[in-house]
Amino acid sequence: MVFAWKAAGLSYNRYLAVASRVVRRSLKEDKRLVAERRGEMELRFAKWENGKMGEPKPLAEANAAAAVAAASSGPA
Repeated sequence: MVFAWKAAGLSYNRYLAVASRVVRRSLKEDKRLVAERRGEMELRFAKWENGKMGEPKPLAEANAAAAVAAASSGPA
């Protein structure tokens, strides 16, 4: 038996993200706002050098900075 999410070409994590978004949107306004805030997350990472952890940075900011740097350097 093939699961519907697998047959649709979704990963299990993507399936859960879609299902949770649908459930959150179906809630009444007051409970929906609380649930949407709970569903937000901020990923952070730190670069390790010489066995020491660097400063933790938000992943979204690092991705934006990398995109700007790549755009300013032009095609390779």
